[in-house]
Amino acid sequence: MSISAGRGAALSEALGYVAAWRGRRVVIKFGGRAMAAGSYGTLLADITLLRRSGIAPILVHGGGPEITETLERLGLEARFLDGLRVTDRETMRVVEMVLAGHVNKRLVGELQQLGGAAAGLSGKDGGMLRVTQHEKTELGFVGDIARVDTSILDALIGSEFIPVVASLGVDEQGATYNVNADTAASALAVAVGAEKLLLLTDVPGVKGADGELVSEVTPSEAKELIDTGVVSAGMIPKVDSCLQAIENGVRSGHIIEASRPHALLSELFTEEGVGTMIRSVEGSSS
Repeated sequence: MSISAGRGAALSEALGYVAAWRGRRVVIKFGGRAMAAGSYGTLLADITLLRRSGIAPILVHGGGPEITETLERLGLEARFLDGLRVTDRETMRVVEMVLAGHVNKRLVGELQQLGGAAAGLSGKDGGMLRVTQHEKTELGFVGDIARVDTSILDALIGSEFIPVVASLGVDEQGATYNVNADTAASALAVAVGAEKLLLLTDVPGVKGADGELVSEVTPSEAKELIDTGVVSAGMIPKVDSCLQAIENGVRSGHIIEASRPHALLSELFTEEGVGTMIRSVEGSSS
């Protein structure tokens, strides 16, 4: 079977990226409305392929809509303050049950069905995410990350597992806290020395003032988009999470649509990508 020149060039480009990326780490965050829609297409298959290619993916997940659905089914109120879930003790029990139980094990099971060796855990395991209570104490058990211990992740990656991390943390007294998944992914990307942070969402990426997708921006350009109101609402914390990672050594942050076929591979292994890349000034465009 012959291969067209165009397909051959694309394969050559992709294989070059794969070779260059062998042994490197990437943190991938998935959750929210993208997960609730159930339309994550090839995402888990792509993550499995990355691991088989010698690249070390770490999947971090939330599950807000499933938490809200479970609370409502149990007759409990889902309350929010400034976009953050108010997490009292009873709500925290539900959050842990949904994230570390149902969602985490479902993702692990699906990865293993695809041939990947996956291990499910949360930020509590091995004291991975140590937290302090959010300054808005009225939020209850909502935590800010104080420090990260990557020992358990290093061990799993060294054994060629795909770590699947639920966004929970633990304080010095052993209490469990709800942690924003974008924030957790950003902190983990910095701590494990990841090359890239990829945030999977239900939109194609960041849009400019003209409504068109912005394929690549520098941190200063991204901040200007926020300051001028072009980036607003739910996209702000995603851009902020990318900026935090980049400011602390991660080469680039990416915001891409989960349901697009092979979006993850296209963003990593092609020059043009498919979403929005925020890159460090020193970083390359790949």
